[in-house]
Amino acid sequence: MSATDLPTKSAPGRRRTATARRPGTSALTYTLLTLGLIVMAAPFLWMAVSAFKTPQDLGASPPVWIPTEWTLANFRELLDLMDIARNFLNSAVVAVAVTLCNLVFCSMLGYALAKLNFFGKRGVLAIVLGALMVPGNLMLLPQFVMMSKMGLLDSYAGLILPFAAGAFGVFLMRQFMAAIPDELLEAARIDGAGEWYIFWRIVIPLVKPALATLTIFVFLGSWNNFLWPLVATNDPDKYTLPVALATFATDPTKAAGSNGVLMAGALLVVLPVVAVFIALQRHFTQGIATSGLK
Repeated sequence: MSATDLPTKSAPGRRRTATARRPGTSALTYTLLTLGLIVMAAPFLWMAVSAFKTPQDLGASPPVWIPTEWTLANFRELLDLMDIARNFLNSAVVAVAVTLCNLVFCSMLGYALAKLNFFGKRGVLAIVLGALMVPGNLMLLPQFVMMSKMGLLDSYAGLILPFAAGAFGVFLMRQFMAAIPDELLEAARIDGAGEWYIFWRIVIPLVKPALATLTIFVFLGSWNNFLWPLVATNDPDKYTLPVALATFATDPTKAAGSNGVLMAGALLVVLPVVAVFIALQRHFTQGIATSGLK
């Protein structure tokens, strides 16, 4: 028997061993993933079904998962007790405006840091990286003083401007744009294209996954932002949905014994975020996968 025959005869045995191990490994993986999914989804599912429960089902012991009677009374009561349309509009205006501002400004600065040469470029990048390390709550007082000096408290501008651009968005766009071949941009410059044309017509279409990823993160953060709108607004007409719901929950004259109403309000807070994620899921997944290859 020659030495060259040994790997050929032993290889099938190794392949059978590897194949024999895969079903057990796959079953364990799927089991763990399923358990993780249940742990993560259970609170959301409980909130969603509780929004349609009657007071009897909400107070049942042991707890009732599936309502014995589905009802929309909690939503009707929520509309009666809160100006939910106004609060929903405030949240939508602020979240959409903050998201659009981040998409524009973060992509522009990211492009400049990735593909342009200018004086102080390294210093700007160092500032962006340093800003990533600063806790957001630490900026609360300076932001409040600045908005107060500018007379922008209790206004949409006061809720939007402090978050119109973020260090995370700039760094994310910079990393994606750095992967674009310089030769592609140089060819466009040779053909007479200006920087604005290159940015909007060439670079932006190539970083759609990054834009979708940034959209989800920024919209989610802005929609769920509670602390800054609570500090920056005193007028109930300017309350965003999380602030209005928290104020309602702490008002004993309204929220006493109305757990179903609170669940209905919480469901309304969550649904827009879920809708945005579903709409951009494909691009978001592509963006995460692409970032992992760099």
